[in-house]
Amino acid sequence: MLNRKEAPLFKEVENIHFVHAEEKRLKNGIPVFILNGGEQNLVRVEFIFKNVNWDASEPLSGSITNSMLSEGTHNLTAGEIADKIDFYGAFFQAESGFDRSSVTLYSLNRHLGSTLPIIQDILFNSNFPQKELDTLLNTHKQRMKVSLEKNDFLAKKTFNKLVFGDTLYGYTAELEDFDKVNREELMAYYKKAYHPKNCTIVIAGKVDNTVLTMLDSLFGGWTNEAHFEENNFDIPEVKSKFELVEKDQALQSAIRLGIKTVNRTHPDFFGMQLLTTVLGGYFGSRLMSNIREDKGYTYGIGAANISLENTGTFFIASEVGADVCRNTFEEIEKEINILKTELIPEEELKLVKNYFIGSILGSLENIFSHADKFKNIYFYGLDYSHLERQIQTIKHLTSEELKALANKYLVFDDFIKVVVGKY
Repeated sequence: MLNRKEAPLFKEVENIHFVHAEEKRLKNGIPVFILNGGEQNLVRVEFIFKNVNWDASEPLSGSITNSMLSEGTHNLTAGEIADKIDFYGAFFQAESGFDRSSVTLYSLNRHLGSTLPIIQDILFNSNFPQKELDTLLNTHKQRMKVSLEKNDFLAKKTFNKLVFGDTLYGYTAELEDFDKVNREELMAYYKKAYHPKNCTIVIAGKVDNTVLTMLDSLFGGWTNEAHFEENNFDIPEVKSKFELVEKDQALQSAIRLGIKTVNRTHPDFFGMQLLTTVLGGYFGSRLMSNIREDKGYTYGIGAANISLENTGTFFIASEVGADVCRNTFEEIEKEINILKTELIPEEELKLVKNYFIGSILGSLENIFSHADKFKNIYFYGLDYSHLERQIQTIKHLTSEELKALANKYLVFDDFIKVVVGKY
């Protein structure tokens, strides 16, 4: 009989098998990466484009262009696009991030001959109808009005601006920005960004030779003479290290504090991931144990170490009672100082390492997850040895090495600190 008073035994993960991507090329040179696997006759086809031509005077060009792609082409209306995708049981998604934007199709293999031409039409012939543009801008503006009332949103917005300045990383839309967007601006960005020389295709699922043949037939002859410039940001020096957005009636204060650090190409990145997990990266972390469980200042607090193509950032975020905001900062500083002065006990370190590696294993639930891991290395100029090195590095990091990293990066006085509410 199972004894529920005893913790279950855990087995250390030795190795993780990653499905490797196979590289092909279309006739016009577009790289295609194929990850073959899965039990269902289903494929995910992603067309990925690097964000280009960042212009602080037209900050919404990239994100609104991406959102408008399925709102009409020279051949199909938005309604017709949606109806065709639905008819074949497919799913279409356009996403815009800090570094890249994408157009993604999920489709049954047997329907690719009908669904892929719709994506071709979107990438070749989108025409940004004014009526749909006006509706979309109004919708986004209303959502932004709601977001601007939320303390946690304002804290993130203010923090990013302080850390990254007037780059795309530091930008969050202002209400007036939506009033400046025009169709001509979007058409110009569309021609420069959605460009065969700026495109990478990643296919995951049950992939056979007919899929590549179909892609080559539809996209291998794609040409575009428009010139584009890849984004490459010089992150400015921080001018202000504390920002208070005061709300006199606030019962809770949103806090965000942290600093610019390194991205996944840096040798210290793996160690920073593990150190961040110890501090605030899981439910049993030191920040949660202290500030939630012991002090009762918040329902949740977490730390993260984020990698971007041009930089990285470490931050801690929470919403706490307005009356204990200062106390929370003191407790955070105390926990950081402990990491800088005391070695992490072996039992705790072993627990966190197993949690961390187990999280990686748990994230590889299907072939699409393996494709996501591939993108995380490919777009940083890395290979699969990076993923294998991550596991081995995490397993062998010592308390002494983590203490050294804490002293190198977690300098509390250098942190940018943001409070929205009362302090």
